[in-house]
Amino acid sequence: MRRTLTGMVSLALLTGTVTAAGAHAAEVPERPVGNQAKAADIKSRLLAIPGIKFISEEKVGKHRFFTLSYAQPIDHKNPRKGTFRQQFTLLHKDTSRPTVFHTSGYFLWPNPERSEPAQIIDGNEVSLEHRFFPPSRPKPADWSKLTIRQAADDQHRLFTALKKIYTKKWISTGASKGGMTASYYERFHPKDMDGVVAYVAPNDVNDKEDSAYDKFFDTVGTKKCRDRLKGIQREALVRRGPMEKRLAATAAETGATFKTVGSLAKAYEGAILGMPWGFWQYSGVEACDAIPASPKKLSDDRLYAELLELGGVDGSSDANLEPFTPYYYQAGTELGAPMLTVPKHLKDLARYKDLPPRSYVPRDIPMTFKPKAMADIGGWVRDNARQMLFVNGSYDPWSAEPFRLGKGAKDSYVFTVPKANHGADVAGLPQKERTLSIAKIQKWAGVAPGSVLKDPSKAKPLGAFSPELDRRDGQRDRVLRLP
Repeated sequence: MRRTLTGMVSLALLTGTVTAAGAHAAEVPERPVGNQAKAADIKSRLLAIPGIKFISEEKVGKHRFFTLSYAQPIDHKNPRKGTFRQQFTLLHKDTSRPTVFHTSGYFLWPNPERSEPAQIIDGNEVSLEHRFFPPSRPKPADWSKLTIRQAADDQHRLFTALKKIYTKKWISTGASKGGMTASYYERFHPKDMDGVVAYVAPNDVNDKEDSAYDKFFDTVGTKKCRDRLKGIQREALVRRGPMEKRLAATAAETGATFKTVGSLAKAYEGAILGMPWGFWQYSGVEACDAIPASPKKLSDDRLYAELLELGGVDGSSDANLEPFTPYYYQAGTELGAPMLTVPKHLKDLARYKDLPPRSYVPRDIPMTFKPKAMADIGGWVRDNARQMLFVNGSYDPWSAEPFRLGKGAKDSYVFTVPKANHGADVAGLPQKERTLSIAKIQKWAGVAPGSVLKDPSKAKPLGAFSPELDRRDGQRDRVLRLP
């Protein structure tokens, strides 16, 4: 299995918006009868909402999958500044069922897929593309309007419109940056959702204090595994010259450039320094044996091939960075980003410090960091969380700075899946925490069976597994640290 570890889902899959599935829309009878009448009616009701436009539709089992767009204000504080079209999908089952509001925090996933909470409650699912990720980007782009509050207001406005049709309870969810986004939405609009399920969501309250990550890498997994990663990292910098020569040859063939980050040398070293991050984010000790135990014995060609297998070395090329400019902008203005110290085994070889988010954003886009933004979020969640569930992975670097709950939190939980990486989910929790989580999600959604209300240990997902909807695509691109 290819060990490509350090990035987000495949751009080729993410950027598609109107797929071949759109052709199915023309096949729906104009005057459906029987069970089709209700399905056609939901389409008509959706398109009757001011600002919603149809893109495509397909049938997936007992669900209807719509791709739509919604006219959103560029600036919710001043709607007169114009609008942009924000894409979203709707996996419709029945208006009598509760609804999950999902966001990845990035692009819109174009294919029909069901989140874990949607399966747990057997409900509908709305998935919203985050503002400023193409094509949901205002033109011209005023980057000052890419804030956590503006994004939360996007969700609030779409929820308000759809709530008139989907009147049952709503649960918001997301993983990684999507879990962060769901938490920000709850902070600014706490009356909208009936529950929140945030997966592997970091909360960098103090952007200047990142020692938690250094401690994580000193203790995660096994010493054998950590030593193997250290060995290949060090050899990659010892042989920096021939490795960079190979990267330059690859870049010449593909047309890759490194203007934004500054140079090919910075891009290469950044990839090597970030290698353990990618390994633990998307893998674990079970993959350690695939890492060469004696990298010094490898030929230059073999060493370069191993580096490609361990996540690649061209992640910060201009082509790879460009689609994720909104993330790096947010990291450098509000979210914060982990800045790692150069580890002891590389201090005599490293030439550059860990690069800040500013290094990954074109210089013509102004950025000013707001240090109070995450402190506000963290404090609010700690003291005001209501019906919020956070699920982390013990092998996931992003879980080194998790959301925390205080005495003011009510009916809220932080659980960690043992030996799980950035794909941690409720299903992987120990049995007691797993059944409790499922029971709570169903209770918050108003669909918990009586037997579960009496005994949470009996809880299990209400939706039967669907190979069409419940697959989890693990394809990743080789880019830098992204939550």
